[in-house]
Amino acid sequence: MTQPRAFSDSAPSLFDVDEAPLVPLETGRMPSYIADHRARLRARFMSGGAAAVPDYELLELVLFRSIPRKDTKPLARALLDRFGDFNRVVSAPPEQLVEVSGVGDAVVTDLKVIEAAAHRLARSRVLQRHVISSWDALLDYCHTTMAHRETEQFRVFYLDRKNILIADEEQAKGTVDHVPVYPREVAKRALELNASALILVHNHPSGDPTPSEPDIAMTAQIKSACDALGLTLHDHLIIGKSRELSFRSHGLL
Repeated sequence: MTQPRAFSDSAPSLFDVDEAPLVPLETGRMPSYIADHRARLRARFMSGGAAAVPDYELLELVLFRSIPRKDTKPLARALLDRFGDFNRVVSAPPEQLVEVSGVGDAVVTDLKVIEAAAHRLARSRVLQRHVISSWDALLDYCHTTMAHRETEQFRVFYLDRKNILIADEEQAKGTVDHVPVYPREVAKRALELNASALILVHNHPSGDPTPSEPDIAMTAQIKSACDALGLTLHDHLIIGKSRELSFRSHGLL
């Protein structure tokens, strides 16, 4: 896997003219060049959106609120050096974020607010929607919420008879390579929700979505429980770092 490029002060930038110089700042009034840099960066973002700014400048915009009187570019780059890209920074566990010099409670809180907002926005695009016609949005939601987790998570999407998504529930959390799943509980919850079908989803923190033998066996057990109750198991998705695997598409269901 290609390692993410580390940012350095010598690396060329499309927007060097707008960057504030890397000068250590003391607490107190914000120097005018920092204020001007922030104003230019905000204006560029508002006129061009996310496409107009690279990852480290998008992080700067977030950090402006957390650190109001200091140049946030060095911290943005340090976070990207540590975690790789914007998504991984925002989804990093708080205990790892605070290991980066300059990250305090305010930074952690703001990053976690951004993460929660992203999850909620992605979820709103699939809940109470027809799953088949919203399949790409469903995959986006799964990747947004699960792709960068460091432990396994098992979720179940419950659908009504018209394949409208009526519930998205976390069934279990696990370790880096295992999550306990109880087929009877999955089927029981479907009956409680009056669901007619379901989709299983879990992530592989290793990044490789190839199913393990326990994954295949667990899916077979849940399918048997669903068949006995007249429920339809549409698919089991395994979410990796950059791609997903569908049991149905691969002939495993």
